[in-house]
Amino acid sequence: MEEFSASRVDAYLLRIGAERPGSASADALRDLHLRHLRTVPFESLSIHLGQEIVLEEEALLDKLLHGGRGGFCYELNGVFALLLRSLGYRVELLQARVHSADGGPGVPYDHLALRVECEDGRPWLVDVGFGDHSHLPLAFDERDEQKDPGGVFRMVPVDGPHGDLDVLQNGVPRYRLETRPRDLSDFVTGAWWHSTSPASGFTRKPVCSLLTEAGRTTLSDRVLTVTAHGERTQRTLADDAEVLAAYRTHFGIDLTRVPVPLHPRP
Repeated sequence: MEEFSASRVDAYLLRIGAERPGSASADALRDLHLRHLRTVPFESLSIHLGQEIVLEEEALLDKLLHGGRGGFCYELNGVFALLLRSLGYRVELLQARVHSADGGPGVPYDHLALRVECEDGRPWLVDVGFGDHSHLPLAFDERDEQKDPGGVFRMVPVDGPHGDLDVLQNGVPRYRLETRPRDLSDFVTGAWWHSTSPASGFTRKPVCSLLTEAGRTTLSDRVLTVTAHGERTQRTLADDAEVLAAYRTHFGIDLTRVPVPLHPRP
């Protein structure tokens, strides 16, 4: 790909409303993480618009910087890794298997998360691609509870030879994280499965969600849910025009047509 130039870094920082940090510090990482969550939506719209998910650096940057879009974990954490590396952070891509409601882990390469090392050498779990999760990076080497605006988190070692970690939110396992670094190309199969399989929750309905200062806004198919200051309101949007207006107003996404569920539930 082309060099990730200073102008691209500036454009990325402008997109998330951040200043260029003076150093690769933990404070700057926290600021970038929170701003990213509040400006770049977690969304699966490409799946339902017939658009290919391309896990290549150029495509990820184009979608974020020129398309005004977000993405799901592979895209969001994949492109955030590019920014962080350009700012002097040491970044490793990690694969995880998301825990289902019954507690079992999902398919391999179910999720992409980041291990980010700051200038002082301390590592952090960075994840801007899991929707409702931690608002700030989690200390990777901490095994006690970590309080975050998104809940109470804990990273629990898993019995076995590989050093896997279960990431818990409010006592509930969210995903099992491997600690071996991976390449972005390793996640192509997982992204393909999640964007095509009828068994994937991502193909059943389009979802777009964004953290806000007051809470969270989510458009799931045609149901708009807004949580603000602890109060939750929900309504079904009446027609296509209202759906398209909601994408523009709440997420800054300008679409020409409404996403249609790829594999809708019967």
